[in-house]
Amino acid sequence: MKPTTLKGKLYLIPTTLGESNPEEVLPITIKRTVEFIDDYIVENEKTARKFIKNVLPEKIQSSLRLSTLNKHTEVSEHAKMIQPCLEGKNIGLMSEAGCPGVADPGAVIVKLAHEKGIQVVPLVGPSSILLAIMASGMNGQSFTFNGYLPIDKSEKKIALKNLEKLSQDKNQSQIFIETPFRNNKMLEDILQAINQATYLCIAADITLPTEFIKTMRASEWKKIKVDLHNRPAIFIIHKM
Repeated sequence: MKPTTLKGKLYLIPTTLGESNPEEVLPITIKRTVEFIDDYIVENEKTARKFIKNVLPEKIQSSLRLSTLNKHTEVSEHAKMIQPCLEGKNIGLMSEAGCPGVADPGAVIVKLAHEKGIQVVPLVGPSSILLAIMASGMNGQSFTFNGYLPIDKSEKKIALKNLEKLSQDKNQSQIFIETPFRNNKMLEDILQAINQATYLCIAADITLPTEFIKTMRASEWKKIKVDLHNRPAIFIIHKM
């Protein structure tokens, strides 16, 4: 009788949220995990290799086997990516920034791992969503992450009004993001759409030297100038 091959594990490996020293924001378990894993599923091979080199400079890059998972990846490729686990090898799943599987395409791989009976091991690391709600002073007991809002100005206004009403009706903080190069326009649209008394938190460049986190009413935001262009940012609104 042929022996059954033990399955490998899928390790969810958080990365830094920008150009920061990994030792300052990541626990030692990340380095220890990278030491014994050679198979990875990543969003971008170049940045993934750079991250691995920063975490563990002595890691031999030629030993790495990387599969790319992004919005252009065909669904038919997912099974191939996770195949090493079925052959007894461990796989590391990494996001471009922060925690894999959270606002990240890696969630489809995690789902597939569960379907295949592969153990999923989440590792501790920075999540911009959680760090933002922690620092906002808003409702950490009840909040919703809404991802990206519509690009169309009129549709975005309706979405913002709906989130504002939802925050008041449910006492629930509403979190969303925007593509970094459109952040300044997003802030402008938010301030035009929401009530003057509604609270807005902006958390940009979290964990980086340029970190900016501030919560004020919309009326107060209109009195200051902040440049969010190309800075990864989290927006949170809450109407009390």
